[in-house]
Amino acid sequence: MINKYMRGQNDSRPWGTWEVVDCGKGFCVKRIRVVPGGILSLQSHQYRAENWVIVTGTATVTLGEQTSVKKVGESIYIPVHTKHRIQNDTIRPLEFIEVQTGENLDESDITRYEDKYGRS
Repeated sequence: MINKYMRGQNDSRPWGTWEVVDCGKGFCVKRIRVVPGGILSLQSHQYRAENWVIVTGTATVTLGEQTSVKKVGESIYIPVHTKHRIQNDTIRPLEFIEVQTGENLDESDITRYEDKYGRS
């Protein structure tokens, strides 16, 4: 079981910020903020699944081959191995809660396919 995150840990990215709310054996909860126009990489994970709940703003979510719009209170489940991405196409901030579950909960579990910021 790999989980290198600690409560209170945070980081800035080109698309916004994330902060660890809580972590334990096999799970990690993050608060993620995406700036207007921000877009996370199209990615998948080999060892973890994720649940996203939108708490502020409107998200455009890609899950596999499908794209949908999610609003406050709506959620989406991302199974292991599924390509996914979230983006903020609005002029208002986007914030969502991410609950990760699985064997590997650190950044080494990310496979990037496309990235606006040159990280793929």
